Amino acid sequence: MEAAAASSVGAGFGPQLRPALGFRHSQRRAPSCPCLRPLRPAARLLCGGGGARPRGTIAAASAGQRRQLGQLEAEAEAGSALSPPRSSTHEVREEMTRCFDLVRRLGRGAVYLGSSRVPPTHPHFLQTTELAREIARLLDCTTWTGAGPGLMDAAIQGAIEADKPIGGLKIAKEAGEWTSSGFHPYLPSETYLTCRFFSARKHGLVDAAVRSSPSDRTAVIALPGGIGTLDELFEIMALIQLERIGSELPVPFLLLNYDSYYSKLLDFLNDCQDWGTVAPGEVAALWKVCDGNYEALEYLAEFYNVPAAERNYQISPQLKQHRTSYATS
Repeated sequence: MEAAAASSVGAGFGPQLRPALGFRHSQRRAPSCPCLRPLRPAARLLCGGGGARPRGTIAAASAGQRRQLGQLEAEAEAGSALSPPRSSTHEVREEMTRCFDLVRRLGRGAVYLGSSRVPPTHPHFLQTTELAREIARLLDCTTWTGAGPGLMDAAIQGAIEADKPIGGLKIAKEAGEWTSSGFHPYLPSETYLTCRFFSARKHGLVDAAVRSSPSDRTAVIALPGGIGTLDELFEIMALIQLERIGSELPVPFLLLNYDSYYSKLLDFLNDCQDWGTVAPGEVAALWKVCDGNYEALEYLAEFYNVPAAERNYQISPQLKQHRTSYATS
């Protein structure tokens, strides 16, 4: 992952974030006490680990130390003058704004997190297509993905079948590989954005899931996935736990445990509870674990009080377990 993409959802960029995200901001002020202000690198050499002020240290230093200090400070000032200011912060802010604009234009909805490596022939691809189609119909909402291949593409296919809006926040680097093009193979260009920074993409996907009014029907659906999916999954969990998501209007978060894909992860989280690093019931309160599509659809229907007459799911009977590797499908 690029260094520029190291910031995560929740780190934010202060006023640039939308209020809908529910982030709390506090204006940083410089410490009133000079002792608490950062010391120059050269002054630290003479101050050691203490909190003494640089001026007092210079006065107490020997003539040789003062000469050394002056030389080091001159070198530091010369180096800072030669170093150009970082532009990545400004670029991330601009990209984040573009993500927010796309969400505002297309509307919030169901956000799908999932592997980019699942082939269209795998049953999980077909299940995801079915799930996304029925959720789009049930909630009458926009379908949001990372606009990549695999299960992200499966969710897009489902939204197309439902004839509902689609939004995508694509990344230039997917599963460790730079994509050959910043363009999606078939989505209209006005429905997606190709991001350089993971942090901007994450903020955009979170914004797409946050409910700004009671009439919004949104959700986060975590499908089977690898490192990138787990990164997003745990970040969403943390944001819900810290009430950065759902502080005013709750957002359903579903973990699709197709063929017990996440069962060992759930066992690990139970072990964390036994060790005392996770409070009893803490994880279960953050999401809903679903073994199949019907369970997920019923949970969302109950969450949003959808009348029984409108729950006309067109789904296949739940398949028997088929532990087929994505790499061999």
